Amino acid sequence: MLLVAVAAVRISSRSGLPSLLLYLGIGIAIGQDGIGGVHFDNAELTQVIGYAALVVILAEGGLGTKWKEIKPALPTAAVLSTAGVAVSVGVTATVAHYWVGLDWRQALIIGAVVSSTDAAAVFSVLRKVPLPSRVTGTLEAESGFNDAPVVILVVAFSTVGPVDSWYMLLGTIALELAIGAAIGLAVGFLGSFGLRHVALPASGLYPIAVMAIAVVAYAAGAMAHGSGFLAVYLASVVLGNAKLPHQPANRGFAEGLGWIAQIGMFVLLGLLVTPHELIDDFWPAVLVGLVLTVVARPLSVFLSLLPFRIPWQEQALMSWAGLRGAVPIILATIPMVSGIEGSEKIFNIVFVLVVVYTLVQGPTLPWLAKALRLGDSAEAADLGVESAPLERLRGHLLSVAIPEKSRMHGVEVAELRLPPGAAVTLVVRDGQSFVPSPTTVLRRGDELLVVATDPVRDATERRLRAVGQGGKLAGWLGTGGDGRG
Repeated sequence: MLLVAVAAVRISSRSGLPSLLLYLGIGIAIGQDGIGGVHFDNAELTQVIGYAALVVILAEGGLGTKWKEIKPALPTAAVLSTAGVAVSVGVTATVAHYWVGLDWRQALIIGAVVSSTDAAAVFSVLRKVPLPSRVTGTLEAESGFNDAPVVILVVAFSTVGPVDSWYMLLGTIALELAIGAAIGLAVGFLGSFGLRHVALPASGLYPIAVMAIAVVAYAAGAMAHGSGFLAVYLASVVLGNAKLPHQPANRGFAEGLGWIAQIGMFVLLGLLVTPHELIDDFWPAVLVGLVLTVVARPLSVFLSLLPFRIPWQEQALMSWAGLRGAVPIILATIPMVSGIEGSEKIFNIVFVLVVVYTLVQGPTLPWLAKALRLGDSAEAADLGVESAPLERLRGHLLSVAIPEKSRMHGVEVAELRLPPGAAVTLVVRDGQSFVPSPTTVLRRGDELLVVATDPVRDATERRLRAVGQGGKLAGWLGTGGDGRG
């Protein structure tokens, strides 16, 4: 089983196909209609495990999100996650009611469930496609934000009894989002402050502490009747951009947990479905998905981005990149747990829709980006900088990896113009280490050890990243990082 899961990771990472389909296939293969014959129908347990996995996935996505990319995209992502979701729910529910024949409650549930883009699918696909930072930032922020309002809508529509009026739903969504955002930001800033000023006894404890803080953000948000999903994502974004000790290790640990969460969640969802029951709901799912993909999603993107003057090429790509994944399938278990009539049909339609259109959209996204001439492969790669605090010496040891596309290639050590109190002490090149001179020319693939005193640690990293983006003339090319703090 472990070998099969590892093989699935390798196939998905090389093909650009979201791992969702491969892991779902594993679950179906060992389920009651497969070779394993395992019977599993506990929707409530699946929902609980799915929520826990989603917390880990959102935390991993937040830790890997660059603030400089999503900051300009926050207004567009916020509108897509609210007004865009409303448009998508309305269009999809109307089609499900009049063309598929579902009653309005069932149609609204399906419309809400499939209006959420999946964080795991978006993060896994987009980070392998060289897109402009505005597009990537908008899509990543949207996938982190829109789970919150969608969960509120699905729970409201799945409650036995009359559905709240629209203005009550809007008020509830606004309040829960505000509470979740406030708690997420507060926990993130407090956690990052503590990790920067408290020396843990072992470096391996930092990744565990970061993930624990992210989980605390979710728990605090949920207990305060806010959006725990928004809280954990925002707290993780703050932690991921806070220049914490051992930051690459923190992200690597979170990425590993994210893969484990995806594997477990998707396999469990594959076990929950009964394949022979999907036949009757196949074509209704294809119809709803077709309208969602070519009408509801593009319309929601167009209307939401109308005030922002986004080029049509970027709008087209954002429309096609609204990837669905495990999140809609998990949300489809909510009406099953609540005992809503026709909930099994809702689950089957959502399952088929997600599988079919993920198979279509995921692999074709790089091709569409190239056809729209939105590739951004020429952008300079950012440096990998890891910091280890030297508590007793009041300093920091920065480990800097120069990637293939970095403009630090060809720059002499003296041309780095690091602030006083910082120096390059060692260069590792082709497996050999040496102490550089001021005239040593840096190359792609080099690893540097930079020692910086505590007061200039942040300025040193800013300068290194600026040279990596702009070369030796970074201070004059508008890339910042002049080395003077």
